[in-house]
Parts: sequence; structure tokens; C-alpha cells
Amino acid sequence: MTVYDFTVSTSFGGEQALRDFDGNVLLIVNTASKCGFTPQYEGLERLYQKYKDSGFYVLAFPCNQFAGQEPGSNEDIQNFCKNHYSVSFPVFAKIEVRGANAHPLYLHLTQTSPGWLHTKTVKWNFTKFLVNRSGQVVKRFAPNVKPQAIEPDIQALLDETSLQHHVQ
Repeated sequence: MTVYDFTVSTSFGGEQALRDFDGNVLLIVNTASKCGFTPQYEGLERLYQKYKDSGFYVLAFPCNQFAGQEPGSNEDIQNFCKNHYSVSFPVFAKIEVRGANAHPLYLHLTQTSPGWLHTKTVKWNFTKFLVNRSGQVVKRFAPNVKPQAIEPDIQALLDETSLQHHVQ
């Protein structure tokens, strides 16, 4: 099973198969608009702009499970992301990332890539999962890890695939 086996809700009421991102490197992040880590949107957008033409996407999943830090509607969240951080990467509908109603995507992410001390749950906003072009989770990053610190890992995955294409 890979992340490409899941379908998620868009913020506009539709459904999107993650299979649409097949062949790309992904950084999947649970986000919130009123969190101390919210300024990471800026760094996430910078990474997306720098690497999108190489096959990289940031996929944001707003979540209100941590101290109620994402209370707005899907429309409010979209407006906030665009108006405050000029976000152009996909920001999906609000979801739950832990507990009985956790989205199946997040159950897969946390089972595949446990956190510190092998915990299987998401502890806070802006937990990040790096996914290779085959849809496999390769690394998990804690909320306090800034997007720019992930750049070498993203570059390595993009370069790895680039090398494979040249060899064949």
C-alpha cells in the first residue's frame, strides 16, 4: 500500500485521488492557521516554488485537533493561506489526523513512519511526512523542524529519481 491508494476531500467539496500525484515527491503536512508553527507556511511555499518543476508537491491537510488552532471553515482556511502566505500548493479540506475518526491516509502515514519513541500518533500541527515518487513514506519530521531543514532530503529524493532516469 502507498499514499497513492487514498482519496481525499478537496476544500471545495470534491474528491481527489492521491494517485494524481503518482511519480512526484510529496511533503504531506497537517496544518493550522492559529499555531505557533503557522509561519512555516512561508517556508513550505518556498520549497514548493523551488522544486515544483522537478516533480515536488506540498500537500497540506488542515486539522483542528490540537488546541482548536484551525477553527475556520475550509473557505476561511483557503483565504488565510492565500492572503497571508501566498500559498499555491494544494490545501485540502479539514481532516482529523488521530483518534477514532483519523483519516485513513493519516493512519497509513503514522503506521508506516512512527515518530519519536515509535509513537504512532501525530502529536501536533505541522508534523511532516516525506514521500518518494513511488508513494512510500521515507521520513517523518517533527513540528519544530523548519521546512528549509528538509530541503536536503527533498533534493536527495529528486536527484535519486533523476539519476535512475539517466541510467535506463
